Amino acid sequence: MSHDDAAAPAAAAAVVVRLRRRGEFVAAARGAKQGGQAFLLQAVRRRARPHGGESVVAAGEVGIGITVTRKIGGAVVRNRTRRRLREALRQLLPGPAKPGHDYVVVARPAALRQPFAELAADLGGAFRGIERRLARGRP
Repeated sequence: MSHDDAAAPAAAAAVVVRLRRRGEFVAAARGAKQGGQAFLLQAVRRRARPHGGESVVAAGEVGIGITVTRKIGGAVVRNRTRRRLREALRQLLPGPAKPGHDYVVVARPAALRQPFAELAADLGGAFRGIERRLARGRP
């Protein structure tokens, strides 16, 4: 049994949810960061969200957001980059993501040029690296 297999049962129970509000993206930008060749991964512990008059934090949820700015290119290029990152995340998650945290992937221009297998491997490595930073309690 490898190190990844030990973490799999706990992560398998996690539900991946999409980040939708600007505040969630801004909060992640203030958290821990891990760079990759084709992206920057940001992470922060999930904050309480108002739900029917009370604050709710779903400890089993993993929030995921993708940001692709106009610096990357026009709409076609940005959409293609977003689709590549989304598919890489779909194959990877919820495995290395820590439940109860929000993650934002900020695309860099290399996200479109990098071979897909390499992109997915880099994302996995970034999640493991950011997990170590979160465990130490520093960004």
